[in-house]
Amino acid sequence: MQFIDLKTQYETYQAAIDARMNAVMQHGRFIMGPEIAECEAALAEYSGARHCITVSSGTHSLEIALRTLKIGPGDEVITVPFTWISSSEVVLLVGATAVFVDIDPVTFNIDLDQVEAAITPRTKAILPVCLFGQVPDMKRLNEIADRHGIPVLEDAAQSFGATQDGKRSGAMSTIGSTSFFPAKPLGCYGDGGALFTDDDELATAMRAVRTHGGTRRHHHTLVGTNGRFDTLQAAVILAKLPHFQNEVEARGRIGARYSDLLRGVCVVPEVIDGNTHVYAQYTIRVPDRDAMAASLKEKGIPSAVYYPKCLHEQPVFADLGYQYGDFPESEKASKEVLSLPMHPFLSEADQDKVVEAVKAAC
Repeated sequence: MQFIDLKTQYETYQAAIDARMNAVMQHGRFIMGPEIAECEAALAEYSGARHCITVSSGTHSLEIALRTLKIGPGDEVITVPFTWISSSEVVLLVGATAVFVDIDPVTFNIDLDQVEAAITPRTKAILPVCLFGQVPDMKRLNEIADRHGIPVLEDAAQSFGATQDGKRSGAMSTIGSTSFFPAKPLGCYGDGGALFTDDDELATAMRAVRTHGGTRRHHHTLVGTNGRFDTLQAAVILAKLPHFQNEVEARGRIGARYSDLLRGVCVVPEVIDGNTHVYAQYTIRVPDRDAMAASLKEKGIPSAVYYPKCLHEQPVFADLGYQYGDFPESEKASKEVLSLPMHPFLSEADQDKVVEAVKAAC
């Protein structure tokens, strides 16, 4: 049993993927080839955003967005400590300060009741992480940000394809960011990512920052970086994208079935009103997580822990001055979460094996 079954996905779409990649090999434009513009147009149409700018990774996309928003030394960015390091390391990379607020224990997303209290005159952005596959209350978050004149940078690396009140994740704020890391809901075969916005000026600036600060060769108006998306990876996304919505719907069905079968056995993920969930990871909470993982492993069932240590516990963020106990919900989640096999090709038979193994271990 696979935790994430990329092999079956490739075999299912192999003809289209191979044809797309072979076309790139034939024309030889491996950097900024024609597939880049085609991919950006297709992703913009899917997301509902006016602009899409593809980039070299989900981490780079966040950094490029922060640089475009002119965030740097002396500035603060509000975000969460229960997530992968990317969303906070980029804040440090541009010279700003990450200000953590705790998570909501039900959704694992940013606790909106704590956001406004964390805003100071130095706050220049709010960076919510849409953890595990659904978004926080973006309408409320945008209203908070608008009252203070602060942009929202949505980290949709795990939630691309999810919706809230009919709007797609990535197109719900000032700038949306996603990742095409292979294990993400929409993944390529290497690193990659994308930025989304409805703002024409921001889109132009992000394109420039992505390409060494220029919109044309030998003319650099901004301090930029080499953040270009590889043409071969754009070809993979173009081959997968026509099937993506079917995969999103399959993820939703599989996740809902997990929850129906496991509710009352362990704490299952809850989908908030108005949301759909793409279950980038199907994550339960159990008191003795390590014992559960060991029991599943004995039965040949893979599992994973996202994330065993909060960011304020990481040595690299020690200078922020946080202590263990400052974010109790994040810290509790880091001790209890366990992610089960989840992908669009998971059979009911395999899912039943996982469920029975979880029940036996509880």
